[in-house]
Amino acid sequence: MAHAMLVGMASPTGPRRPLNRRERLVVILDRDGSRCVWCGRSLESGLVHATTEHLVPRVKGGPSWLENEVAACRRCNGERGHRTPAEWLQECAARGWQPDRAAVVRALEALQAAIAAKGGQRRARPYVVSQLRRLRRL
Repeated sequence: MAHAMLVGMASPTGPRRPLNRRERLVVILDRDGSRCVWCGRSLESGLVHATTEHLVPRVKGGPSWLENEVAACRRCNGERGHRTPAEWLQECAARGWQPDRAAVVRALEALQAAIAAKGGQRRARPYVVSQLRRLRRL
């Protein structure tokens, strides 16, 4: 499935339907590449299970928008727990992994722009701002 088919087209019967989890993963992998943003492992081989991960956790007010999701391997998604993106990037680097800091910053900037455009997300806004500030200092 192509990215445009999943995101940009309405169905013949009306407005486009929300993407399911598998479709969301396809869009995210197409957008960001097929590597875990935290450890750098390839998600193409089938040996590493790919998941979508919320940068701003739902419990912290993060929306279920594509702009708030990145591709991660199951291990990293599970081990991150309640660490912030900045904390987890530092932990991943300390473990000798190859985290993609630039991809995380791009995703947070896209989320910030989406929040500005769509409005709302009162709880997520300060979290995004603080994470971007911290990541820009790293």
